[in-house]
Amino acid sequence: MPPSKPPPAATPPSARTGWRDPLLHMLIALACAFALSQAFRTLGAMMATPLISAYGLSARQLGLWSSAFHLGFGLLQITMGLSLDLYGVRRTVLCAFPMAVGGAALCAFAPGFGALVLGQALIGIGCAPAFLACTVFIARHFAAERFTAMSGLAMSISGLGILFTGTPLAWLIEAFSWRAGYVALGGVALLAWLAVYWRVREPAPPRPAQDDATGGGARPSLRQALREMLPLLRLPHTRGILCFAAVSYAAFITLRGLWLGPMLHDRHALSLVASGNVALAMTLTGIVGPSLFGRLDPGRARRPRWMAACAGLGAALFAVMALTGHLWIDIVLPVFYGLLSGYNVLQYAYVKSSYPAAVTGRAIALLNTAMFLGVALMQWLTGAVATWAAQQGIEPLRAAFLTVAAMLAAGALAFARMPQARTAPAMPAP
Repeated sequence: MPPSKPPPAATPPSARTGWRDPLLHMLIALACAFALSQAFRTLGAMMATPLISAYGLSARQLGLWSSAFHLGFGLLQITMGLSLDLYGVRRTVLCAFPMAVGGAALCAFAPGFGALVLGQALIGIGCAPAFLACTVFIARHFAAERFTAMSGLAMSISGLGILFTGTPLAWLIEAFSWRAGYVALGGVALLAWLAVYWRVREPAPPRPAQDDATGGGARPSLRQALREMLPLLRLPHTRGILCFAAVSYAAFITLRGLWLGPMLHDRHALSLVASGNVALAMTLTGIVGPSLFGRLDPGRARRPRWMAACAGLGAALFAVMALTGHLWIDIVLPVFYGLLSGYNVLQYAYVKSSYPAAVTGRAIALLNTAMFLGVALMQWLTGAVATWAAQQGIEPLRAAFLTVAAMLAAGALAFARMPQARTAPAMPAP
């Protein structure tokens, strides 16, 4: 008798396709938490005007309130990345995300400005693992050839959060109050947490990185992980990357997430819903932008020039908005800047090609930290400058936008002038 054929090997989960794939359901649940993170970081554009009316906030206080989210978010990036390695995606998100729910509740019932700032910081801490969790989950549990498609799906779902903070949030605030906006987002955040609790079951324990700089499967401690960041900082081109990262994404979020609403309302007396419509249009172009620049990526040699040129153009657009103040310019340029901001996606390709594969994850964590701490700095600084300008009889928005333009130009110039890595260099010793 001929030998019996062995049973066919089970299809690995990462190779499954179709909407019945349980891994896909898990990713959608994680992407819902990511969408709430996107909503919380951009609600300031619609919240700013009613908060000024409710609490009599100065522009400096408004910038501090908005930056508190990004400060909490940015400071926790490296810690959350390590937690994903040590404890897995499910545990990390389930432990962190309740802080976002609690922070939203604190903001919704805040008796004063201090509680608002504390609530924003708690929301930022709670949302800190949201983006990393999706990326790590896709990398671990989906086949390599599906990484781009699944990442695109997660990004598309997350875009719904930014869409909500346009016209829908403006309508909710006008119909009820700004507190209702926080209540709604806090309630949806709780549902997202329940979805992660119900659906996400990691198919296998997180595998230790075999190709990291420690050279083995042992998971590093927090102290060791931070220590292993030091060689990255010693590389000459890292400083240019951090200077660029600190201002590029910050400019988009500072406009879309903080000053867009006050600009349209205070300069041009548009209603909150009309301002929300402009924010919605800017969000849509901001969703299209990364895909466009991903397709137009000029490659390693010309990528740095593209990045610097796009940041320089962005600085010019902010200067035009600062110095003109015409209604259609203040509508069209933010929508166009949403598309232009897609150049931020080139940073990740640049980082990937600038460091050895063994430390790419740490380099991206460092990039994310710089990006979100840069948002916190830019939002706080523009608020402080706007308050000073008002005291001097200068239009606050003009001063705020000129500050953004100057920071963007300085970051682009620093990036262009500092050494750049043409190939992935060898790492210096810790």
